[in-house]
Amino acid sequence: MKPVEIARPVPDEAAAIALRPALRVLIVDDSRLQRRILATLLSRAGYAVIEAGTAEEAIASYDSASPDLVISDWMMPGMTGIEFCQALRARAGERYVYFILLTSKTETAEIARGLDGGADDFLTKPVSGDELRARIAAGERILRMEREVKEKNRLLTATLDKLQSLYDSLDRDLVEARKLQQSLVRERHRDFGGAEVSLLLRPSGHVGGDLVGFFPITPHRVGIYSIDVSGHGIASALLAARLAGHLGGARPEQNLALVPSGDGHEGRDPGELAELLNRIMLCEMQTETYFTFAYADVDTGNGRARIIQAGHPNPVVQRAGGAIEFLGSGGLPVGLIEGATYQGFEAELSPGDRLLLMSDGIVEAEDARGRQLGDEGLTRLLSRCEGLRGPGFFETLLWHLGEHTGGEFADDISGVALDMRPV
Repeated sequence: MKPVEIARPVPDEAAAIALRPALRVLIVDDSRLQRRILATLLSRAGYAVIEAGTAEEAIASYDSASPDLVISDWMMPGMTGIEFCQALRARAGERYVYFILLTSKTETAEIARGLDGGADDFLTKPVSGDELRARIAAGERILRMEREVKEKNRLLTATLDKLQSLYDSLDRDLVEARKLQQSLVRERHRDFGGAEVSLLLRPSGHVGGDLVGFFPITPHRVGIYSIDVSGHGIASALLAARLAGHLGGARPEQNLALVPSGDGHEGRDPGELAELLNRIMLCEMQTETYFTFAYADVDTGNGRARIIQAGHPNPVVQRAGGAIEFLGSGGLPVGLIEGATYQGFEAELSPGDRLLLMSDGIVEAEDARGRQLGDEGLTRLLSRCEGLRGPGFFETLLWHLGEHTGGEFADDISGVALDMRPV
């Protein structure tokens, strides 16, 4: 065997060695002399060395030795170096150990067989000290990168677990928020004698910015409204909830659509109501969110309806004979422009007629080709619902709308229908 030159680290190298954690190197060789040569080279280079005379002995001491890198002879009594490598890989599990085969083989086919067996690198006997240190340094770099990746994966997994926990918590809160929002419209249908009112409210997500409702004004007058807050999600839902408080029928003195009159209340002019809500939005709420609004004050005795449209889709009248009429001319959304004014209009409802206020989630619902339902499509859907009243009307309308969209709704779907009692 040729004498092996022991390379000594230069001063700068020695300082670097002193600062780094000692890499644990397991040397497995049935030749005690070969183990001593390698151990001396590696110890002087600053590595912690463990020795084993056979592969079986190395496996038995693997758990306590916990090596980072293994240098193993290929040809040994009992288990060969390749068999040892495969057994070590199975034992190490997810912990990666860099494996260098020590061999006198130089044939390409043999080297390929060793790589296929799981080895990372080769050292050819007799071992050069410089080559040994270079191969070990290359193994160190790979181990360092592997452990950095593993640590980043661990941190990423921990972060994803935290995010999942936060998401689950938020999801539970949103489920509860949906229940609370749905409770804002507990009563979905009421018979007022001369007319019956039905509500539809279906958020596209957990919560939405649509709101519909009704309330009695006098024994023969009913207020109905449809609101669509800009945007989606929690902010829109919170504003919708606050607006529900301003238009709720449980406590008339808190309903902005009502004004005291004698021993009872009178309905506020629809245009004045929209202007009041606009001032509240801009002066008190101070939010960048706005909403569109449609409101109707309907006399169920004579069918006279006073209506305001503030940026909302056109109110629709479906006559008892089947004719469809779109009312209004648009108007400004509420909470967008300071000092905005709103002009209401009137409509006459006859027995059997239906007044429908709805959000743009219905008329702007798209089919698979991206085509919106529009007024023409809505007319067709309403014609297919002719003769239906109350909750049955909205159930059928929603069914046909789902046929148009393929069952998915990209926006909140809401509406309020007032059906005059037929003769």
